Amino acid sequence: MNIAPAPAHELATDTQRPARRYLPEAFVVTDWASLESYFEELRDRTIDSADELETWLLDRSELESVLSEDLAWRYIRMTSDTQSQERAEAFQFFVNEVEPQAAPYDHALNEKLMASPYLPELDQDRYRVFIRSVRQALDIYRAENIPLKTEISTKQQQYAATVGAMTVTLDGQEVTLPRAADNLKNTDRTVRATAYQAIQERRLQDAQALDQLFTELVTLRDQMARNAGFTNFRDYMFAALGRFDYTAEDCFDFHRAIRETVVPLIDDLDLERRQDLGLPELRPWDLDVDTSGKAPLRPFETGEELLEKTITVFQRLDPFLGECLRTMRQMGHLDLESRKGKAPGGYNYPLDETGVPFIFMNATASLRDVVTLLHEGGHAVHSFLTRRLPLSADKHPPSEVAELASMSMELMSMDYWDEFFPDPDELRRAKRTHLEGVLETFPWVATIDKFQHWVYENPQHTEAERHQRWTEIFDEFNQRTVSWQGLDTYKPYLWQKQLHLYEVPFYYIEYAMAQLGAIAVWRNYRQDAQQGLDAYKRALALGYTAPIGEIYEAAGIRFDFSTEYLRSLADFVHEEMAKL
Repeated sequence: MNIAPAPAHELATDTQRPARRYLPEAFVVTDWASLESYFEELRDRTIDSADELETWLLDRSELESVLSEDLAWRYIRMTSDTQSQERAEAFQFFVNEVEPQAAPYDHALNEKLMASPYLPELDQDRYRVFIRSVRQALDIYRAENIPLKTEISTKQQQYAATVGAMTVTLDGQEVTLPRAADNLKNTDRTVRATAYQAIQERRLQDAQALDQLFTELVTLRDQMARNAGFTNFRDYMFAALGRFDYTAEDCFDFHRAIRETVVPLIDDLDLERRQDLGLPELRPWDLDVDTSGKAPLRPFETGEELLEKTITVFQRLDPFLGECLRTMRQMGHLDLESRKGKAPGGYNYPLDETGVPFIFMNATASLRDVVTLLHEGGHAVHSFLTRRLPLSADKHPPSEVAELASMSMELMSMDYWDEFFPDPDELRRAKRTHLEGVLETFPWVATIDKFQHWVYENPQHTEAERHQRWTEIFDEFNQRTVSWQGLDTYKPYLWQKQLHLYEVPFYYIEYAMAQLGAIAVWRNYRQDAQQGLDAYKRALALGYTAPIGEIYEAAGIRFDFSTEYLRSLADFVHEEMAKL
């Protein structure tokens, strides 16, 4: 009963939700009672053949998709307005009333699948990744962790509410932190310093509360890991995230490779920056300003202009890509501009049943916003390319693949950035700034990842020990030629701005792995644009029906983060920068 995905052009223009085959068309999640009968039916259904088992898998997948999309909309609405009690309660209803009730059934359905005598008759190549993931889920499941997950989810929401409420007053105007950060690109050094210190002082106001919140999360996560028989939460999360293709030791090797190959390149760029700016020393507020002495790049004025220009960039790269964003605009699946009360950051949230995702971000009219929408647009394209895969699980590849989709899009689209920067000099500045950021990705990811390993290997650490270890790791990878004189109160808390530490622990090393893969995709695109783009789309269309290495191979690249491979790709970026 293999179901072939629809052609790409149909995926982008079809806005209709696929007809349901198991749940009623009008079904919506109102309470647990409305759901339980479907879980019970799946648990108790008699299965007498491989075809019936495959039908059962599709019915289960439909139920999972409906639940996933319901949760998605609750999360989207909550993050769009973190000050709304009604939206917060709607999200918490799902977290507190639906997820804990569904978890035991999900476990029972996994057991039913693995115990089926017809499992060996399924296409073992087609289902190998899915079955591997189910086995892993069974291995780490513990009923006593269900209430812990609920408590953790509630605490994670506190982080979004706390950070989303942060504002500062600059020039008599109250602005969000993302808007305040735009001042770090101002050519007036006093303006930059004032904005930087205002942002850090505002963060310090909540630093103690965020430290305490993090301590509580570490304690809860450590307990979950021990309940499941793991020595620490890091090892538990490697299993939970399905990291079948690399180990913690591989991560440590990657950290060392980054320190040896990329950090020296960043040091050289910072030295060049100091000389170009004519400064006796660099300060933290000197790292984002354009060294040309020209005003900050302003690629758009409004969220609608940002969207329209991005659609044009996508269209020029590949008409299918442009249609993806047009479909999202038509369906109202975009929330782009920064505002008070909106959660920080940006995301592309897949909507499993509809198949048309939602992009959320905090645009303020900067180059970073352009890159963010291109990045999230890459995720969105991935969602479109996988929307007709039969199983819900097929549509959710691991982050090492998901971030490859987004980061490759940033780089391949650069040929068409003249839509934002018609002036050749501004275009050159934009490309160089972005490529510097590509290289800077590696040290920051290594910093966050190495910090997480230490945190969860030492869950009983004190806040003072945490601050000290963070500072040591930060200094190992970042800003080694920058003066922090008089700013020592800020540095120990810089990690608190990274929402992944609070909301999606251990989801971070993938950015560096995927960035490496994206550079390789871009290098292929440079050599043969059509062939490189086709391979990119072919790899993404696999979803999670193949292991990571095979997906990378389909894209024409290697899943490899050795020192030699990293050096060759970092050198390629450096060479491309020299051409600008």
